[in-house]
Amino acid sequence: MPFDENHIISACRKQCPKAQRKLYEHFASKMFAVALRYSSGRLEAEDVLQESFIKVFNHIQTFRGECSLEHWIKKIVINTALKQNRSKLYLFPAFDVQDLPEEYQETCEILENLQYEDLLSMVQQLAPRYRIVFNLYAIEGYQHNEIAEMLGISEGTSKSQYARAKQILKEMILQESSQAQNPNYERS
Repeated sequence: MPFDENHIISACRKQCPKAQRKLYEHFASKMFAVALRYSSGRLEAEDVLQESFIKVFNHIQTFRGECSLEHWIKKIVINTALKQNRSKLYLFPAFDVQDLPEEYQETCEILENLQYEDLLSMVQQLAPRYRIVFNLYAIEGYQHNEIAEMLGISEGTSKSQYARAKQILKEMILQESSQAQNPNYERS
């Protein structure tokens, strides 16, 4: 049976469990991938996904159709992940982009050659503040002024955290690359 978005929305507004299940099954895998990008691992992403769909079902009445249902749900997932990570964002000092050496401001073309799973694993290893800014800018396409507003930080801080995330990822990639090229290296 095809997914009839209008029918599912209408039934979810009436709190129909079958419709809620169908909506969840239709979007869960895509939204889990989004949650995973903002999380440090699968368990945290599962928590974000669960909390997000609870919000979707509790607030489906407010969906006005001004954007696609998928986009609306994705925003809920991102905001839920941001809320969950908000307390972790300020654990480390932030630097303005002008205070960083030029080497941190270079683009990192090497990222383009990575497999998605490899990059995801590396992104998950980033400190939450770097991971969130990297995802919002590089993956979701938000501008630094929008990120700054969403996270309650300065635009310069957003830029510096993105630059630092790229530098850390570059170092991870180079380390992985050098280990892979070393015939005496054994993975644990």
